[in-house]
Amino acid sequence: MKRAVALVLAAGTSVQFGAAFAVHLFERLGPAGTVLLRLTFAAVILVALLRPVIRGRSRADLGLAVALGLTLGFMNWTFYEALDRMPIGPTVTIEMAGPLGVAVWGSRRPLDFVWIFLAVVGVLVLVDPFGSGGLDPVGVLLALTAGGCWATYILLTARTGRVWPGATGLAVGMGFGALVAAPAGIVQGGADLLQPELLAGGLAVALLSSVIPYSLEMEALRTLPEQVFGVMMSLEPAIAALAGLILLGQDLSAPQWLAIGLVGTGSAGAALGHHRTTRHEPVLA
Repeated sequence: MKRAVALVLAAGTSVQFGAAFAVHLFERLGPAGTVLLRLTFAAVILVALLRPVIRGRSRADLGLAVALGLTLGFMNWTFYEALDRMPIGPTVTIEMAGPLGVAVWGSRRPLDFVWIFLAVVGVLVLVDPFGSGGLDPVGVLLALTAGGCWATYILLTARTGRVWPGATGLAVGMGFGALVAAPAGIVQGGADLLQPELLAGGLAVALLSSVIPYSLEMEALRTLPEQVFGVMMSLEPAIAALAGLILLGQDLSAPQWLAIGLVGTGSAGAALGHHRTTRHEPVLA
C-alpha cells in the first residue's frame, strides 16, 4: 500500500510540475502549440509502448477511442489556455469541479452536499467575484470548461476500458486529441514548432504530464483501492500550487491557499463516500 501511495504521489507531482514547465513554452509556442507537441509526442510514445490492435475493431469501438482523444485534446487545450491567464494552483483547483461532479452525480447522501458546499466556497474564494483581487474571468471560464472535459473524459474512460484492453483505446485516441489544437497550435507556434530546443521541451512535457504519470498510476492501481486513489487525487491542487511557486514564482495569498484546501477537502470527502466502478486513468491535464 505504501509503495502504491508513493507512486500516485510521484505521478501527481510529475503531472503538475510538467504543467508548470509547459508554461515556459507558452511565450514562443503559445498554449495551443504546446498542447500540439505534448499530445503528438505522447501519442507516438504510447502507441509504441502499448501497440494497440485496430484491425477487427468495429466503428463503434473506434468512435469511442476517437471521442476519448478529442475530449482529451479539448481538456488539455482549455487547461493550458487557462494557465496562460492564471496561476497554476487556482487553475487546477477550479478544474477539479469536473471530477468532483462525477463523484457526487446522482447522490442523495446529505454528507455529499457538505463536500459540494466546501468546494463551491473554495472556488468562490478563488474567483473573488466582488473583490479587486479576483482571477481573470476568461481564465476561470476556461478552467471550468477544462473541468467539464475532465468529467466527460472520466465517463468515456470507463466505457472505453470495457471494449479496449488496458489503455490502448487512449493510445489510439490521443493522436486525434493532438488534432484538436493543431490549427491554433500551428498559428501560435509557427516555425518555432520545428526548433530543436522547443521540440525537446514538448517531449519533456509529454513525458512528465502523460507518459510517466500514466505508467506510475497504472502500476499503483494494481494494489491501491479506487477510493484511496480518489483521495490522493484531491492533493493535485496543492501539488500544483507548490509547482507554481517553485518553477514559476507564483506566490499565492492566504485566502487562495485556504480555497485550495477547501476544494481538496471536498474532493477527498466525495471520493471516500463513493466506490465507483469508473476506471481511473492519468489526469493528463
